[in-house]
Amino acid sequence: MKHRLLLTLGLGVCLASAARAQTKRIELSDLQKIINVSDPQIAPDGKSIACVVSRVNWTDDRFDANLVLVDIASGTQRKLTFDRKGVGSPRWSPNGDRLAFLATAGSGDKAAPQVFVLDMRGGDARQITEAANGVEQYAWKPDGADIAYVTPDDAENKKEIETHNDAFEVGDDGYLTTAAPTPSHLWSVPAGGGTARRLTRGAWSLAKSQPPGPPSSQLAWSPDGKTILFTQQATPHFGDADQSVVMVLDVASGASRKHTGHKAFEGYATYSPDGSRIAYWYPRDGDPNNVNEIHVAPASGGDGVDQTRAVDRNLVRAVWMPDGKSLLLGGHDGTRTALWLMPLGGVAKRIDLGEVSPAWGFWIDVSVGKDGAITFAGSTPDRPTELYYLASAAAPPRRLTDLNAEVAARQLGSMERFEWPGPDGFHNDGVVTYPPGFVRGKQYPLVLIIHGGPTAASVRAFSLFSQAVAAHDYIVFSPNYRGSDNLGNAYQRAIFNDAGDGPGRDVMAGIAALVKLGVVDTTRIAVSGWSYGGYMTSWLIGHYHVWKAAVAGAAVTNLVDQYNMADFNVLERFSFAGFGSPWTGQALQAYRDQSPISYAAAMKTPTLILSDVRDARVTVTQSYELYHALRDNGVPVKFVAYPVDGHFPGDPVRTTDVYRRWIDWLDQYLKGPVSTR
Repeated sequence: MKHRLLLTLGLGVCLASAARAQTKRIELSDLQKIINVSDPQIAPDGKSIACVVSRVNWTDDRFDANLVLVDIASGTQRKLTFDRKGVGSPRWSPNGDRLAFLATAGSGDKAAPQVFVLDMRGGDARQITEAANGVEQYAWKPDGADIAYVTPDDAENKKEIETHNDAFEVGDDGYLTTAAPTPSHLWSVPAGGGTARRLTRGAWSLAKSQPPGPPSSQLAWSPDGKTILFTQQATPHFGDADQSVVMVLDVASGASRKHTGHKAFEGYATYSPDGSRIAYWYPRDGDPNNVNEIHVAPASGGDGVDQTRAVDRNLVRAVWMPDGKSLLLGGHDGTRTALWLMPLGGVAKRIDLGEVSPAWGFWIDVSVGKDGAITFAGSTPDRPTELYYLASAAAPPRRLTDLNAEVAARQLGSMERFEWPGPDGFHNDGVVTYPPGFVRGKQYPLVLIIHGGPTAASVRAFSLFSQAVAAHDYIVFSPNYRGSDNLGNAYQRAIFNDAGDGPGRDVMAGIAALVKLGVVDTTRIAVSGWSYGGYMTSWLIGHYHVWKAAVAGAAVTNLVDQYNMADFNVLERFSFAGFGSPWTGQALQAYRDQSPISYAAAMKTPTLILSDVRDARVTVTQSYELYHALRDNGVPVKFVAYPVDGHFPGDPVRTTDVYRRWIDWLDQYLKGPVSTR
């Protein structure tokens, strides 16, 4: 009886604790509690998964990452690295006896990512590369004897630069470029360490990637270890990233050849398990405004066959299944991040993931085991990222970790897909997050949080920021608009030469549909977003006047600035008719007509502007233009800049500050008693 009483009391305490947890809403301080999982890799024996687990280090204002081994059967976790900086990209050796990864080696000016190899039988990880300029990516040779890696070359005038003779010739570079970009090339090193051997050279470069965006186009060895697939970019200048083609390198001779007849836009090629075919990315009909499709070609060469036209989605991952007869595909589909199993020459079938959405960052974090098992990092509407596993494409997803239980226990707002008939015959969708404790019959302030990209989508996945805004008793609306990549090619490319007007009408139609539900206080509506979401915010406050407040983060306001000064600079031309420069023909007027800053005189909404001063993707100059335009016209405006690199502050302290200022601005203009119909 005594033991039974203790059990009952203990259960009562647990239930009471759970009840208290359920009454607490998300707060910005919960950012410090969120644990992230990324880059899961199934071991060759199919028994465990290596992944990167990152935690917030608030004291030192950083995210600390470690490699963790997760046992698939039990979920037991074992930490593999300790106190290493820059840990990432775990990759198993072909027989699973070793695990390679990237980590920072050296200090000060000498600090750079290098390849380390950990013997799974015991011992410390061994650094096997000594690349002075760091390793960008790497891949195991199929026999496990060597590792191919990519590193940038030294500047040709390195010695002169050291004596401050450091002037450089500018090409298609962003305005923050401080030195001539150097080509990245392929090297090989024994997996046990030793002398590295250079495999490629030239003024061209292996494809380069800059965040936000997918990782660099990966290296892929042929199963016999004789060749490597890589993506060649005509120059190392980021604005020339369109000039990319799939190449085949003969490792023994160093000779390389083009694989297809295409001249641009290729990448991410991989061999089938038997080496007879390759799969690669290529936009529909060679037009970068179209959805990305997956082509499969003979390993001997040729363009091959477009395998995914019928899927009609922008695909950002394609992984060969072990049978070599099918591909695992990934991309957005409606308000989900989806995976499909597609037999070659057959019909793709979407895998049932329930409420789980794989993590997405212009790339889907998924890997496939030798037995056809699938693992990915993903979230649900009510739980941050965890590690998931499917024993096969037909099996339900199983959550292997419980890293974010504390945050998942908060009282969250429900997140629902919302659809509406849009203008021009489009059917639109988006995500609505209701405040916790939402009561029908009441009208709430409405806050738009518009996604960036624009080739992206708002999906029903956990968002700490959306939940934090909803916790202030706001309805949060995250609309998808033409240009989003979740509803097919016609929808995605409809933004071509129509950057603001069409998408703006889509968003306004969504607001009108929400208002018809009777839950929106139409006197208190705010609009906000980051990057292209900032563009849309700036466009909307210049064309519609229903807003009480606006937050424009890293906002594109001047498309001429984007062409001249952003990291991808001249690639902006592909958004306009004739793929034109603003400085040739009649294109300049189109750039101006589609730039929000052209309508500054019509902007009346109190606006908070946020930006990083060294943002290469969206130049801070555009935020300065918007700030002065609003201030000089008597519009309430505040401009807050962060003295850091990047398109968004990447550290936890500044990230929290961005969100705090964002919500404070909304509260300043939207707070008041909730009205009743």
